[in-house]
Amino acid sequence: MNSIENSTLSFLNILKLNNNREWFNENKERYVHAKENVVEFVDELIQEIGKFDDAILKLDAKKAVFRIYRDVRFSKNKLPYKSHFGISLGMGKGKNAGYYLHIEPGKSFLAGGIYQPESATLKEIRKEIVASGEDLLQILEEKDFRNNFRGLSIEYKLQRVPNGFEKDHPMAEYLKLKSFTVSHPISDEDLTKESAAKDFAKIYRTMQPLNKFLSLPFL
Repeated sequence: MNSIENSTLSFLNILKLNNNREWFNENKERYVHAKENVVEFVDELIQEIGKFDDAILKLDAKKAVFRIYRDVRFSKNKLPYKSHFGISLGMGKGKNAGYYLHIEPGKSFLAGGIYQPESATLKEIRKEIVASGEDLLQILEEKDFRNNFRGLSIEYKLQRVPNGFEKDHPMAEYLKLKSFTVSHPISDEDLTKESAAKDFAKIYRTMQPLNKFLSLPFL
């Protein structure tokens, strides 16, 4: 069984303190080893998630891991490298609800849902909330879900209900959301356990009903 190695976390910690091209090039082998470790772990995680969400089995672990190189063209932060590994398993902008893993020493987390969808996609999700709000509330109140997630993120939440929807609708607070995501913090110890892939998959499984709900308008 694969897990995230302590050497991978150590690499990220040191990179954070030496975020420059000279150091990175001198330590390229450490980066390559860390990325290989992450890819191997993600491959196992895909197999575990695939036991309850077979669409994930189509994913390539290598392609699921984001580049460590930062795009600094339009950023005030000119540091060339990320000090974390980000992994998207079917989750991205657009119509896709899925799973996400963030690996960063002391700041790692599992997440899922749909992040900042396009306006047309967002409108369809809001229509589904109007039509089936009780179903969404039931998912969010389910015991296993609540044990793992505090609720939907309110990042980028609107001040007012968007145009085209009733201002006093019972689901008004959910209609104001621009993303529909949840997250669960994980410790460095969680990452390095031999059972990590199985443990994370169990948490992701409690999130799957939310992903199904968010995908309903596009089936």
